[in-house]
Amino acid sequence: MEIKQTHKTHLIDCRFCSLVSKANGEDPIGTAGTCDHWLIMETPQPWPEEVFEENPTIQSLIGLFQELVFQHGINLKPILIAPDREYSYAGFTRVLYYYRPARLFSQFEKQEFIVPENKAAALVTAIFKQLMEQPNDLSEFQQYQQQTSHIRELMVCTHTQVDLACGRFGTPIYRQLRKKYAPASNGKLRVWQTTHFGGHQFAPTLIDLPQGLLWGHLEPDVLDLLVQRNASVSGLRQYYRGWTGLSKFEQIAEGEIWIKSGWSWLDYLKAGKVLAIEEVAEGQNANWAEVRIDFAATDGNTTGAYEARIEVCSEVMSAYNSAKEMELEAVKQYHVSRFVKVE
Repeated sequence: MEIKQTHKTHLIDCRFCSLVSKANGEDPIGTAGTCDHWLIMETPQPWPEEVFEENPTIQSLIGLFQELVFQHGINLKPILIAPDREYSYAGFTRVLYYYRPARLFSQFEKQEFIVPENKAAALVTAIFKQLMEQPNDLSEFQQYQQQTSHIRELMVCTHTQVDLACGRFGTPIYRQLRKKYAPASNGKLRVWQTTHFGGHQFAPTLIDLPQGLLWGHLEPDVLDLLVQRNASVSGLRQYYRGWTGLSKFEQIAEGEIWIKSGWSWLDYLKAGKVLAIEEVAEGQNANWAEVRIDFAATDGNTTGAYEARIEVCSEVMSAYNSAKEMELEAVKQYHVSRFVKVE
């Protein structure tokens, strides 16, 4: 892979940002983003780059969404999924709504609706108004609610129009998961194609709900471990972007706990807190932070906490977008320099 040095650094022999990120050793941990709510709606492909602005149904919801986020401070992630030949119904739209149930939690609570297409916007409007504690008519949609809390949903970004890497690398992973693992799950696993949810430099990237884990740089030979969880968690460490119930530095600490504790850690109720962090200019990433992760067993018999210090340990060059000529940027890499169980 040839890198040409000019007044700016460019990669000229690779058009996929995820290949640059992976070749240069960028660690995906801490890049999952933080969510309190997910709103996921079926929308047929093709998806243009600006699908949220160009789709008439979604466009009608943008004003309310902006009010929800910017005026009421609700942390909600909207995503579109492609209808599936087996899962979906002609003339109907599926809407999945996940929400954080408490301060300490291990997975998001789920509501799923399958409504006539002409009622989809009204349903989403009712969900948004409920979040803003405004009068809403969500009760009228109870007849369309589905009992699917037992189903694990794997969602793979294949949104080529946003970044080529997601289509090039996400699509094969989606097809393998959909063809091999979903049919063998006895109805306990569904696999979907989604629009972009951030981090295409980590393509193929995947959301694992209801737990809300994010994965990136996935390879076909790690899918057994990701789906079945039948061997050491260490085999997935390099693909783990983090748990969306926490913020960036909390995610880095949580990843360390997960590696030390094993799969059982995912079932513990958890919450994070940043105890101290370096002050930096807006838009800059701090060089260090100290965090606390509280945890509790679901039966309430075990509780405790970990404290950790996260520090910059290096920088790597990465690309945020795929192109024929890519500009590289330095990205700080972190490690856990101190880690202790405090309770």
